[in-house]
Amino acid sequence: MIDFHCHLDLYPDPVREVRDAEAAGIYVLSVTTTPRAWVRTAQLAKGHKRIRTALGLHPQLAHERHNELGLFEELLPRSRYVGEIGLDGGPGYREHSALQRKVFDTVLRLSDKGGGRIMSIHSRHAVDEILERLAAVPGAGLPILHWFSGSATQLRRATDIGCWFSVGPAMLRGAKGRSLAKAMPRDRILTETDGPFGKGPNGPLHPVDAWVAVKQLATIWGISPGEAEKQLLDNLRSLSASGPDHIRARSPISQRTIA
Repeated sequence: MIDFHCHLDLYPDPVREVRDAEAAGIYVLSVTTTPRAWVRTAQLAKGHKRIRTALGLHPQLAHERHNELGLFEELLPRSRYVGEIGLDGGPGYREHSALQRKVFDTVLRLSDKGGGRIMSIHSRHAVDEILERLAAVPGAGLPILHWFSGSATQLRRATDIGCWFSVGPAMLRGAKGRSLAKAMPRDRILTETDGPFGKGPNGPLHPVDAWVAVKQLATIWGISPGEAEKQLLDNLRSLSASGPDHIRARSPISQRTIA
C-alpha cells in the first residue's frame, strides 16, 4: 500500500504511526508544514526504508513562516521530496495570497536550481495559479497534486503539463472526487490519507487506511482491489524512474524492495 501524503508528525503518537505503517509494509511520504519541523520529523523515519520525509512550507502558514525560506534553502539538499507546498485561495487565506505566491515561487526556483524534486502540492481554490507557476518553472521537478478539487477543465490542463495526483478516502467519498479520479490518467495516480487532517467514519485517517482508497479506486476503475493495488505500485515504480537522476538513485522503491 501507499500513503503518499500524510503528516506523521502531527498525530498524537507519531512513533506508533511509524511502527504501524512499517508493520503493514506501507510506503509513506511524510509531508511537513514548516522547514523547522523537518529535522525532527525526518528522525521519525530513520531506519524505516519505506518512509520518506518531504520538506514543506504549507500555504496556510506562509504568512507566518515565510521567514523560514532561508532554512528551507539550507535543508533542501538533504531532502529528495518537497511538500506540503502550494497555494490556498480559500476563505481566511486569500488575504495572504501575495506572501503565498512569494513562498511558492521561491520554493519552485530553489527546487529548479537544485536539480528538481518530487513535489506534493496543495492547490485548494488556486489551481490555475498553481498550473501557471509550474508551467513557468518545469525544472522544479515532478508535481503531484494532492486532494485535487478543481474543475474537469483544470484537470485536463494539469494532466497536459505532466501532473500526477494523490487521492484518498475522504476525497473519494464524494461524487465530485470520484468523477475527478475516474478522469485522471490511471498511470499517474497514487493513494494518500492526508491524516490526521483527512477524516474517516471513526476519526482521523491513518496510513493503514490507504487500503480504503485502493478499494474505492478499484470500484471506480471496475477492477479488483488486487489489480488496483498492482497498478498503484507500478505507478510508484514509474514515478521513481521518471524523477530527476539524484532522486531516482536514492528512491525508496525498487523492484527489489517491492518483491
